[in-house]
Amino acid sequence: MVKAYFDTNVVVAGYVESHSQHQSAFKVVLDAYDGRLSGVVLAHGLAEIYSVMTRTPFEPRVSPGEAWQMLTDNVLERFEIVHLTTAEHADAIRICAEAGWTGGRIHDVLHLKAARKTGCERIYTFDVRHFRQLAPDLADIILAP
Repeated sequence: MVKAYFDTNVVVAGYVESHSQHQSAFKVVLDAYDGRLSGVVLAHGLAEIYSVMTRTPFEPRVSPGEAWQMLTDNVLERFEIVHLTTAEHADAIRICAEAGWTGGRIHDVLHLKAARKTGCERIYTFDVRHFRQLAPDLADIILAP
């Protein structure tokens, strides 16, 4: 079975029907849900998923309880949750600092570290260009759903 890393934006799009990229994301999320892919998510990504789902003005809105239920039933039960160590977090920050990368790129670097740590053969994201810039050696496995 192919091990696939799921960026926050793919998980959110896969579960929120009103998301503009729902159809394409839903297909790969369903593959992980049904066991055709072995899905991986960063532990910090759980908080990102909750944050995005509950603050974005989706129609209909996603309530905090609905977001929690989706995470409980669909992500925590069906995806491998990977934890990064303090040293891995510090290394990600060092990488960004040395490259002069600012802002939210740190989150993408953390996602990429998690994908590397778990030996993922695919990385699904809607930020393909950014992920490939941050990890050119993984460019061939970084895909949009």
